Amino acid sequence: MKPHEHAAEFGTVDGELRVGGVPLSRLAARVGSTPFFAYDRGLLDARVAGLRAALPSRIELSFAMKANPMPAVVHHLARTVDRIDVASSLEMQTALDSGIRPDRVSFAGPGKVAAEIRQAVAAGIIVEVESATELARVAAAGDELGITPTIAVRVNPDFAVKGSGMRMGGGPQQFGIDAEQVPAVLAEAAALGVDILGFHVFAGSQNLNADIIAEAQRRTVDLVTDLAGHLPGDLRYLNLGGGFGIPYTEKDRPLDLEAVAQSLHELVDGVIASRFPQASPVIELGRYIVGECGVYVTRVVDRKISRGRTYLVVDGGMHHQLAASGNFGQAIRRNYPLVVGNRVEESADEGVNVVGCLCTPLDLLGDDVTLPPARIDDLIVIFQQGAYGLTASPTAFLGHPAPAEVLV
Repeated sequence: MKPHEHAAEFGTVDGELRVGGVPLSRLAARVGSTPFFAYDRGLLDARVAGLRAALPSRIELSFAMKANPMPAVVHHLARTVDRIDVASSLEMQTALDSGIRPDRVSFAGPGKVAAEIRQAVAAGIIVEVESATELARVAAAGDELGITPTIAVRVNPDFAVKGSGMRMGGGPQQFGIDAEQVPAVLAEAAALGVDILGFHVFAGSQNLNADIIAEAQRRTVDLVTDLAGHLPGDLRYLNLGGGFGIPYTEKDRPLDLEAVAQSLHELVDGVIASRFPQASPVIELGRYIVGECGVYVTRVVDRKISRGRTYLVVDGGMHHQLAASGNFGQAIRRNYPLVVGNRVEESADEGVNVVGCLCTPLDLLGDDVTLPPARIDDLIVIFQQGAYGLTASPTAFLGHPAPAEVLV
């Protein structure tokens, strides 16, 4: 997708990008400083509504908080999604503060220590067990607290998903319990007296191919069907993972949600409904919900020409947005979509490099991009910044101040 297509999603007024209906220059004045991240609550609501309209009605939406743990975003989404998935004790507390019911919160991720497992058990959160060691810690916490813990078993499937930005299932993995080991773990869990709800299978993330996602979901249901016979009771929770991707570069095409939804209708309304009538099927999404709803705004502080090349130096950089610099999972660096946010509708006819304020050549936000001739104090906007932005970046690098975050 091209930058102007992303800008159209937010809208413009008098030649300026809008976020949450507010013109960019006014929003910058409201925030009080640059750089900053801004998230559009209207676009968040529209994304959730679009998912609701497309997916089967039985599907429960879980927000993977790791994508954007800003409390205001989490509190807003807690009113529109069905569940929240967390990956640390701090995320757990943020979820609980949102007012969502504790039994609608799941706790995933390898390496859960005894103290945070005890917190989760005490709160009544679903612990997604990823090893026999974690199972033992869950059971010990339940015994100590006099509570029956609620768990789901995270399964490392015996298949891999091609085309994902990060593969999180198939082959050796730190995530989950190998599928062939699950029956023994289920027997151990039943003997320990924990409440086993079902399974979580997450094979990969950031996938733009609907056919591949649909195939992974079908294979997940087949796998779970085999494993469900080892449960001591009914399958009540079936987290099919997510992996829905968003377009980051001009060559990327948006995910065909309708194609994914059509396959899910066949699985959920057919296979799952008939085989597992007590199960709550869950799709867990982070990036797909929040990623396209946010922007990173940074101000031009210098304009310089070096041996014929024009550089726009901005007050932000890779310490706030590591992914946009190409240093977070890109094998070949490609530009994220960006515009001069206060002059969106002007003709773009100047080739420039947009660089950050850090003392490293890695701090490159736009490599040979074509923009309107930009001036000092213009506002550069990078799109697709609602997920894995601030918290996935080295904010302490070189000691620059942290950026603000606002939900508009």
